[in-house]
Amino acid sequence: MGVVESSTIEGCRACGAPRLVPVLSLGSTPLANALLTSEQLRQPEPTFPLDTVFCPACTLVQITETVPPEVLFGEYLYFSSFSDTMLRHAGTLVARLVSERGLGPDSLAAEVASNDGYLLQFYRQAGVPVLGIEPAANIARAAEERGIRTVCEFFSAEVAARLANEGNRADVIHANNVLAHVADLNGVVQGFHELLREGGTLVVEAPYVKDMIDDVEFDTIYHEHLCYFSLTALDRLFRRHGLVIWNVERLPIHGGSLRVFAAREADGVQPLGAVSELLAEEEAWGVARPEFYQGFASRVERLKEELGELLRRLKGEGKRVVAYGASAKGSTLLNYFGIGAETLDYMVDRSTVKQGRYTPGTHLLIRSPEVLLEDRPDYVLLLTWNFAEEILAQQAAYRERGGRFIVPIPSLRVI
Repeated sequence: MGVVESSTIEGCRACGAPRLVPVLSLGSTPLANALLTSEQLRQPEPTFPLDTVFCPACTLVQITETVPPEVLFGEYLYFSSFSDTMLRHAGTLVARLVSERGLGPDSLAAEVASNDGYLLQFYRQAGVPVLGIEPAANIARAAEERGIRTVCEFFSAEVAARLANEGNRADVIHANNVLAHVADLNGVVQGFHELLREGGTLVVEAPYVKDMIDDVEFDTIYHEHLCYFSLTALDRLFRRHGLVIWNVERLPIHGGSLRVFAAREADGVQPLGAVSELLAEEEAWGVARPEFYQGFASRVERLKEELGELLRRLKGEGKRVVAYGASAKGSTLLNYFGIGAETLDYMVDRSTVKQGRYTPGTHLLIRSPEVLLEDRPDYVLLLTWNFAEEILAQQAAYRERGGRFIVPIPSLRVI
């Protein structure tokens, strides 16, 4: 990978306030999605500080280190289409918006960080023109190959203004799990405003910070995830750029997410009751107070002890344990908890582009899930616990033959 320089923020990524309160330090870790080839195993592996802080001024939870986006996303190995859950999630949402918004051949549906076209393909099938903006060259190519018009660039206010001037103002803009990934929050949100057509709707999904704190989902913290949002933080950020959140929904996906619907302030749309209700709930549970976040670190340490004790006991009994899910969250958990080849024989993952590579920091070989039936390890540590239902169903045959899964989050359990 060569030498990579990161930078440390001096103020809040959203509002610029200088006073940031420490929440959790995960030490210095490798980049969570930087899977290694066999040749790279012999090369030095860069690591970066992974420290989480809270901004009392606007309530945003964020990490302090910024790794250049070109390093994180220039060539990417996460393809959304490998997840049946993500495809169902996208298809249901698109069908709803096509119906509710009356979208058709004269409309435009855009997605920022559109990945391999997993979502926009459903608009295309419904006869709605599409535009994807995706910075990872390999993934943008995959989207183009399936007929999804894709601009291969990092989204910004400047890119949005150019696209708008070229006649690409959108009736609906999707931004699923993208806001957490951008260093220039204000530039991207301003870009939403630039690209959105009068009367259009912006649909943003982001992991919900309350679920992260309540369910000890510390493994959603990694260098790609710069920010962790409450509705309060999103509302303040959007209003600064002339956008009004008029509806909000809580979703179970990714361990708990928010889906917000926003419009241009100039359109005069008024927020529904769901928005004021959740803002009031957040105020009541302490969204703006550091105390709410400061018990998080001790609960993470408790989980570390419990999982370590379970794995040591199983290994002591001669049991064989492997892991499922060469994901970013899996990388955070394994590296911070110090779980590697001394405990796990290998990793399996459904993504064919990951198979044959090695996990960052822990250097576990990634194999196909089919090997579970052939090799019959005793236990599988399920690192992609947010897709537990899908994966447990796929592995019914392995489980029928006595295989068991260890699910670490939101609470440690053996299935």
